Amino acid sequence: MDLADALAGLDDRPWATLRHAYGSAEDVPAVLRALTAGDSEAAGQALHELYGNIWHQGTVYAATVEVVPFLARLAAGGCRSADVLVLLGSIAESEDEHEVAHGACRAAVAAQLPLLLPLLDDGDAQVRQATAWLSGHTDARDETWPALERRWAVEGEPVVRAELLAAMTRVDPGASADAATAALEPTGPAELRLAAVLARLDAGLPWTATCHDTLLSILPADDLVAERFDENQREPLQTAVDALLRRDTDEEREAAFGLLAAALALPEPEIRAEAVWAADHACMISRAAPGRLLPLLLPVLDDPSSAPRVLSLLGKITGVPSVTAHDAHAALTDALARLAVDGDDTADSALAALVPLAPERAARLLAADLPRRPRALAVAAGARGFGTTGEATLPFEPALLDAVRRRLADPKVSGNEPIHLALLLTSWGAQASPAVPELLDALPRIPLAGPRALAAACPTEGRIRKRIEDELRKAARKGPEEGRPAAAHALHGLTGDASPLHTAVRSGLAGKAYDVLDAARRCAQLGTGAADLLPDIRAALSDPAQPRTTPQLDADVELAEALWHITGDATEPVRILDAVLAESDGPWFTWTGVRAARLAARLGPAAAPLRPPLERMLATPLHAPACVLALLTIGIEDELRRTLPDAVLTAAEHNADPDTALDALLSLGLATLTDAHLNRLAALADGDRRIVNSGLEDGIIHADERLRTRARATVSALEEGATPEV
Repeated sequence: MDLADALAGLDDRPWATLRHAYGSAEDVPAVLRALTAGDSEAAGQALHELYGNIWHQGTVYAATVEVVPFLARLAAGGCRSADVLVLLGSIAESEDEHEVAHGACRAAVAAQLPLLLPLLDDGDAQVRQATAWLSGHTDARDETWPALERRWAVEGEPVVRAELLAAMTRVDPGASADAATAALEPTGPAELRLAAVLARLDAGLPWTATCHDTLLSILPADDLVAERFDENQREPLQTAVDALLRRDTDEEREAAFGLLAAALALPEPEIRAEAVWAADHACMISRAAPGRLLPLLLPVLDDPSSAPRVLSLLGKITGVPSVTAHDAHAALTDALARLAVDGDDTADSALAALVPLAPERAARLLAADLPRRPRALAVAAGARGFGTTGEATLPFEPALLDAVRRRLADPKVSGNEPIHLALLLTSWGAQASPAVPELLDALPRIPLAGPRALAAACPTEGRIRKRIEDELRKAARKGPEEGRPAAAHALHGLTGDASPLHTAVRSGLAGKAYDVLDAARRCAQLGTGAADLLPDIRAALSDPAQPRTTPQLDADVELAEALWHITGDATEPVRILDAVLAESDGPWFTWTGVRAARLAARLGPAAAPLRPPLERMLATPLHAPACVLALLTIGIEDELRRTLPDAVLTAAEHNADPDTALDALLSLGLATLTDAHLNRLAALADGDRRIVNSGLEDGIIHADERLRTRARATVSALEEGATPEV
């Protein structure tokens, strides 16, 4: 096909009215023409732009549908065929559709199959491979299966055969089973045998000893998938472990752990690296994995090339009950302490993992080399992202106090370290009082964490207390602007003097949305003592007649709560929440809706005017738990009450505000729950699949374990008929 013919009619399409990731698609014709340019650099840039606008990080758009026929003609005409076919396959694969009918982009690609399937016979192996990849994502079995099966019978290139097998499995898992089994033949090419193992998993076929042995025999497998297009299978061992664990049966869970045990025991460093990576992933999705894998990981710590990755995993799971209670716990503690005494990054990671396991021992080791232990200090200080609860975890240690004082006294210490030092001192309370001089000197560098640390370490009387009060008063008046509310708040807690806090809060209420949010929270804490700030609070409310950002809506929720705490009257807060909820069902405002519904629950029956929007929001899993709590406090009929457990449990099962979901289940009470509901709750408490699966990577496992503990407590409370606290 002539490339000019491929773009025939390009200017007739309504590009200016169509949208892609960056707005109007009026730029698309120029990009498509650049793709056909003889200048390879310009063509490459055009392809890059298409991946950025019509397929943006996996999202497809209305403009994408219109582009597909032109891309198909370009591929058929030989214009960067392999690259364009992969783009078309990626479009067909996408499930993330924005402002376009569900399945429209995939259907657009499928409509071009008569033009594209002949490319399965192209002389270029990459074109054949890309065509197979595309075919497997079109949901067009009748068109694609005969072409894939015919090509399978004659294709000789291993990587193309691997792609064909994967495509056949996606198109018809049952019909491809025999081909996948035959491809396990031990004399076949490694690329194809690996594809066969993964195809059998995708097809739901049983995991066998042959699959186990085949996968182990071709490790390390990175090079075997380097030229494949499926991003989800770029880590084959991890992919296999993931598939087995997600089947969620005892037999296949054991198969996954057996596969990891065998891979971790192999001597090649490259294989152990893949195995540790897969073990890390297993711990992220399986609650049984940390306890089962811990004994297998300890010997790998002796391998310097694998130790950093193992320590990264251990940092995520130390403190998990199944690890803490394991027979290998003592051996793990000793191994970490031994590694923690060296001077490199590995020692820092080892000490960070040791903190929740053996706090006293960790405190002494941290004191011995504090300047070179930033990660361990962050964990000790309770910094988020390290599997902690947000509170400092180390007991008081005089030698560590001395080390902290020396670091604070060094003006070159900057970044997060002074903050972490202050958080650690805060946790020690009055025992940290010797560090007051260093805290005072460092206060300009730690305007947010410093005041709290000073208040915690402050003696009950005397000259030091007077100096702390004077310095906090000065910081509240003339210190760094972002730290003035914190200094004023600490001063108020020590002296009861609210004047500096009122001044700081009044300034915050006149600031940007994030400043308003912080100021509103402080007003709510002051309660009736903030009555003189009511005009400022009302002036800080955003205008519902104007487009509002998420920070503005969040700030309005906090302002509504402050008004309620100060006045005791819910009328005005309910009016504010009604306006917020009207805007909280869009894709960017979901958590705003949760916060608004939570406040409605605290307002109780006075929030009755909010019932219509709260009922509408029950259909959104993230909103459902908080909305249920609010509706229950408002008061609802038994008929509606009986429909609510399903929405709450669905939210919890999909990690959509699961903590609030458990609160809602308690409030609904045992009489509202059927046996099926109780079974689903039991799965939250004792099922192997992790519920929490998003957030900061180092904190996911600990967050899920806390949820599991709460779910078990909820089961017990329901069985015992405990009175819920809303």
